[in-house]
Amino acid sequence: MDIKNVVVIGAGLMGNGIAQISLMAGYKVVMVDIADEYLEKGAASIKKGMLKLESKNKLGGKSAADILSMFKTTTDLAEAVKNVDIVVEAVVEKMDIKKQVFKTCHENSPEHTILASNTSTMSITEIAKDCGRPEKCIGIHFFNPAPMMKLIEVISGDKTSPDAMKIGIEWSKTLPCLRGERYIAEVLKDRPGFIANRVMGPTGIYMGFQQDKFADSYLQKGVAFEDIPWIEFAADFGSGGPMNALVLSDYTGRDTGFHVSNYYAETLSPDYKPGKVLTTQIEKGFLGAKTGRGFFDWSKGRPKLDFTDVKKAGLVEGIVALMIQANEGCRLLEEGVVKNYTAIDDTIKAGFNMPFGPMNAAAQDDNYKKWSQKLEEVAETIGKSYLKPCELMKSGKFRDMA
Repeated sequence: MDIKNVVVIGAGLMGNGIAQISLMAGYKVVMVDIADEYLEKGAASIKKGMLKLESKNKLGGKSAADILSMFKTTTDLAEAVKNVDIVVEAVVEKMDIKKQVFKTCHENSPEHTILASNTSTMSITEIAKDCGRPEKCIGIHFFNPAPMMKLIEVISGDKTSPDAMKIGIEWSKTLPCLRGERYIAEVLKDRPGFIANRVMGPTGIYMGFQQDKFADSYLQKGVAFEDIPWIEFAADFGSGGPMNALVLSDYTGRDTGFHVSNYYAETLSPDYKPGKVLTTQIEKGFLGAKTGRGFFDWSKGRPKLDFTDVKKAGLVEGIVALMIQANEGCRLLEEGVVKNYTAIDDTIKAGFNMPFGPMNAAAQDDNYKKWSQKLEEVAETIGKSYLKPCELMKSGKFRDMA
């Protein structure tokens, strides 16, 4: 199928990022949202990004004005999809809203239109179930910010046709990345979290427990929740990588983390249920960058953490997080989500700018034996049985699936 017209639903950070790279790839793009004020803000962000790239001669010889002439916005979803070839929804992570969006798209778009969800965790099969064309529904999961992050996951639902998957993969390959070559991960089976977020997901169980422990140590001293010095907890991760773990969780949104944790609690294990810190942040509206306050103050932009003379909390062991990720990777292999563990490592490296993935690390020097024992201890200590090693991890047989 020759894709020419793209509709992006949602004008937030993710939606306008997807719209921007679609425009840069040469497609006509319509961005849809429920209110003009959201569209105006999203369009302004896209224009700013295009002008910045133009000033750096990174638009392939085209002008920002020429590219933006291919861009429109509207609040009328039914009208927007009348001539569309592919739709990407990037709305809030709520199943009922996503299902309604897909249903409206199906009822008003051409028969050939591919409907794609940018959901980071939710079931493509469930989103597509009642829309009328499940065979043409896929997941196309971008990482934030879409113009900068290399990874795109393309996910098959239970009824997705091979042709729809092929179109989604080929279209994704055409989208530029400002930090290097795109990596497209094919997700063979529709399971919560897909590959990247699923592998990282259970580290949130571990982190949430330690965050609650850290917060309690201050709350018991009479320190107000608003005054907890989270920089001490952030210091456990240091300044390595493109963004400190707590800053990243603020950037992606604490509400997003809350929705995802509850979804995993329903679909994978009750151990994912949000802890006291995350629940309190939601209650207080400390959602991160979008509200100006999360773990840190974002009112003047992205916080710049200075760990000089900061005492580490000493609660998070980085190697334990890697063990947890390797164990979850083994679960993905058991479930048939990916063909081999190399694909897991490549996905993690592309999605999180990591220098290496957890699977190869677990396979080296029989690390999986020591790691399995350690995971048993961690699971017992914090009372989270989901972190216990699965059979493929304990046996080391995943090493035959490189």
